[in-house]
Amino acid sequence: MKYSEFWVRMDQHFGDRGYARVWADNHVMRELGGRTATAALEDGETPKTVWRAIHETLGLPASER
Repeated sequence: MKYSEFWVRMDQHFGDRGYARVWADNHVMRELGGRTATAALEDGETPKTVWRAIHETLGLPASER
C-alpha cells in the first residue's frame, strides 16, 4: 500500500474534511505500541501495517481491509 492509498482510505472512513489527519495525529493505539498512526509512519512502519492496526482498532469490516 502506498502512502497516498493509505490517506485515501483514511479520508473515505473519516470524511474528507481533514478529520482523518487529526485522528491519525492524536489517537494512540495499543496495536502500534502506544503510538499514533502518524508517529508510526514517521518511525518507518509501512502504511499497510498502520492501516491494519487502524482496521483492528476500529473494528472495521473485512471488506475495508
